[in-house]
Amino acid sequence: MMAKKIRLLLAGAVLVCTIAPIAADQNAAAGLKALIAGDHRTPKYAARDKYRHPFETLMFLGVRPEMSVVEIWPGGGWYTEILAPYLKGSGKYYAAHRNRDTKDARILKFIERYDAKLAARPDLYGEVIVTELSRTKGAIAPPGSADMVLTFRNIHNWMKFGFETPIFDAMYTALKPGGILGVVEHRADPEEFPDPQALSGYVHEEQVIEMAEAAGFKLVGKSEVNANPADKRDHPEGVWTLPPSLRLKDKDRDKYLAIGESDRMTLKFEKPAS
Repeated sequence: MMAKKIRLLLAGAVLVCTIAPIAADQNAAAGLKALIAGDHRTPKYAARDKYRHPFETLMFLGVRPEMSVVEIWPGGGWYTEILAPYLKGSGKYYAAHRNRDTKDARILKFIERYDAKLAARPDLYGEVIVTELSRTKGAIAPPGSADMVLTFRNIHNWMKFGFETPIFDAMYTALKPGGILGVVEHRADPEEFPDPQALSGYVHEEQVIEMAEAAGFKLVGKSEVNANPADKRDHPEGVWTLPPSLRLKDKDRDKYLAIGESDRMTLKFEKPAS
C-alpha cells in the first residue's frame, strides 16, 4: 500500500511539473494573440498580418515575454507595436535602429518618425531601448545578454552595400550562448544564379545560411509560414513591384495585389552554447 501511495505521489509531482510550463506557454500565446488583435496597432500594419503572420512567426521562433529581444532596423515599428508591449515589464526590447550620425535625410526622417511613435505612447513603448546599428556601430545590446535577435526583410539591404558581415557579427556578439537569431527575408528563386548584392530584393536561402554560419550560428529550424507560392519572383522592379511598395503604381496593380507580398524564408539559428 505504501509503495502504491509513493508511486501516485510521484506521478502527481510529474504531472504538476508538466502542466505548469504548458499553462505558461498557453498564457504567453494568448497574450501575444491579444496584442496582435489590439486596437493600438496602426490599421495599415494590421492589414498586412495575412502576409506576415506575426503570431505564427513569433511562435515558431520561440519569443517569450520574459526574454531580452533585439529587433534589427525596426523601420516604422511594424513589429515594435507587437514586441514592445509583449516584452514590457517582464523582458526587454531593444530597437537597433539606423545610424543617427548619417547624412542621409531619408534615414534621419525614418528615425525621427520612430522616435515620435515611441514618445506618443509611453504606456506601450516607455521601456523600449533604442540602440544603433550600421557598418561601424554594432553595440545593439550588451554583449552576451540577448535571448533573441530578430531581423525582418533587412539582409538584402546589407548585401547591397556589402556590410552583411559586421552586422551578422554584431548580432552574434549581442546574443548569449544558446540564444536565437530569427530571420525573415524575401526568398530568391533557387534556380536563378545568386546575386551577391541582392539588387532585386530577393536573397537565396543558402546565401543567408552561409552568412549566418560564417558568423558562428547553427541553423536549427525552417518554417514555410511566410511562403507565397504565387510569387514567381520575376517582377520588373524586383520585390518592390509587389505590395506594399507597388512601385509600378497603377500599372498591373490588380495583378500584383492578387499575388500579395513576397515569398519569404523564415529561418531559426542558434548561437552555440559552447
